[in-house]
Amino acid sequence: MKTMNCKQLGGACDKQFHASSFEEIAEMSKQHGMEMFQQGDEAHLAAMNEMRARMQEPDAMQAWFESKRKEFDLLPED
Repeated sequence: MKTMNCKQLGGACDKQFHASSFEEIAEMSKQHGMEMFQQGDEAHLAAMNEMRARMQEPDAMQAWFESKRKEFDLLPED
């Protein structure tokens, strides 16, 4: 089990996610982002806009995603 927080995953807060794979933690982050979107959280909306801009460049988005995967892989087990 490893831990990453919302900010580490491109978000806006310190909420922690615990998972045994990067795919799991990415899904948790996505669900959290959707909840924050529904609540109209300004900080998260700004972070989502940055992510949306990154998605305009497929190579940049893929590079970002891979860097986050590597960051997860290098984390110690909880």
